[in-house]
Parts: sequence; structure tokens; C-alpha cells
Amino acid sequence: MKAEKRKREFEASILDNLKGEILTFSGVEGFDVYNCSQPFKVDNDWYMFGRVERRQEWMRSWVRLFTKVQKNHWKLVNNSMIYQLEDPYIAKIADNFVLGGTHVQVKQEDVLDTYYGYFYYGKQLDNLKYFATGPKNMKDIRIVPLADGRIGVFSRPRDKKLIDTHGSEALIGFTIINNLQELTAEKINQAQILPNLFADLEWGGVNQAFLLDTGKIGVIGHLSFKQEDQSVYTIMSFVLDPLTLKIYDYQIIGTRNCYSKAPAKREFLQDCCFPSGMIYHNDNFCELYSGLGDTCEGVLSISYPFKGHGRLVEKQYLVK
Repeated sequence: MKAEKRKREFEASILDNLKGEILTFSGVEGFDVYNCSQPFKVDNDWYMFGRVERRQEWMRSWVRLFTKVQKNHWKLVNNSMIYQLEDPYIAKIADNFVLGGTHVQVKQEDVLDTYYGYFYYGKQLDNLKYFATGPKNMKDIRIVPLADGRIGVFSRPRDKKLIDTHGSEALIGFTIINNLQELTAEKINQAQILPNLFADLEWGGVNQAFLLDTGKIGVIGHLSFKQEDQSVYTIMSFVLDPLTLKIYDYQIIGTRNCYSKAPAKREFLQDCCFPSGMIYHNDNFCELYSGLGDTCEGVLSISYPFKGHGRLVEKQYLVK
């Protein structure tokens, strides 16, 4: 089924019951905060990394650490590290935090040269060290711990040549590595394409992956397509068996229309939500976080999207 039809059917069936809200960020006045990482818990405090950028600027952002001070209100962690990255994400591998993001290189203002995924790791949030770079012109690389101690890696190859063989120029791949030392551009490029996720001229990627107690992986990502003058980004989910690569319950779980109104950075991003991740409360209540229109971050209450396939193992994403 084409993404446009999936979106239309999803909104027709559930939109009246979904009322997302916009988050407030303090400590970075004059800047937008959007396309944040998965929220995560350390001890009893909640944190997330956010992309911080002036509204009038493009491809000139920083990643900062925020902590939750009350419902829908997040505050900058003073004296925390500043990373020159876009669209941060977080994973916990053994005892290490792994922070990733997109490092953009520009030829001149608003003219893109190239970009890479950068990776940092460490046991303490305020002392993360750079350790790896992904392939040239590849963003949305995500890692997840596996039940056997290895690490799952999602790639996002992008090339117009892929249209000839897959119908889309941006796809999702998956591979397994033994440890963080094996997270190299070469290994990421060898990831096997997951078929049948996108119809012709659609694209997408993984935004956050969760280990489930069945050994499967729960995925939250974006499913995107062009509609007239808009780049439409929807929030999708699916479950992956990392050993067989079988995919279950591929579905849309959120769209821009589920959240409150807010301005978009550019006209073509009015129907754009770029998912961050999810906090689990119970099977009938999860908080789904998403960047909106490249200007702000929203939160939406949904039912657990991986029901029937296992519960989240990683306690840093659980309320209790």
C-alpha cells in the first residue's frame, strides 16, 4: 500500500483521538529546538539531546543536552557539551552511552557539500568521546543492543541509482556487528537492504530502535513521500526479527496533523514530523516524541505499537 493511502486511512480512523502537544525548552532563548533524541532516564531524571538552531538559519545547528523539569518542559543542562551536529540520537550499549548525529559540511551559506554520521561514546553523559564516522552522504544510522550481546545496525543508503533496482533513492539496511569497534563506514555500507518498506519514489529511515524481550527489535522511523509542493514525513513503526530479517506490523502511528499547529521552517515542511522516539508507560499509553516542521518538538500519546511482539528491555526508556 502506498504511503499516501496509509496516511489517509490512518488519519480517517484515529485522528480525532490524537491530540499532541508542543514542548517548551528553556535556556536557549532565540533558538528553536527540534528533531531531538529519544528521551532517556538516568537514575530518576529524564534527558534528551536536542537540535538547536536559529529559525532563519539552515544547516548551522548544535546539539545540546536537556533535562525534564515538568510536563512538556525541558531545560538546558548548564555547562553540558556542545556538538556541531544535526538530528541527535542515543543508544545504550552495555555500560556506554552512544550519541550519534549528522555532521554537515557546507560550501557556502545554504549550499550543502556533504554530510556524515558521527558517533560518540562514554559511561558519563558529560564525557562522551568521538569514535567513528559513517559513510559519506548517509544519515539516520541507528544502533541497538541485541539479545545475544551483539549490536544491530540500521543504515540508510541514498543514491538515485537505487531507484532503478528498488524504486526509491533512500532505503533502510540492517547488519549485525560484534562490538562498537566494528562500527565502521565499510561495515555500515555492507548492510542488507530490507525489502518492501517503500513504494516507488517513497523514502524513509529508522529513528529509534528498541530491544524487545522476545529478541526482536521494535523500530520507530519515518515514511516519506512528495505530495504536490510538500515533503510529507509520517511516523511509522515495525518489528524486525534480526536473525531472519522478517518484518511484522508495519504501520503509520503518527502524522503532523496529530500535533498542535506550529510554524514550519520552510514552506515544503508543513506536513513534516521527524520522530525522536518513545517513552513506555503501559501497553495503552506511550509518549511518542517527534520533531515538527524543523522548528519545534511535539509529544503524542499512543498505544504501545509493538504489542504482541514483546516488551521493551531497556529500562532507560521505561517510566517504571
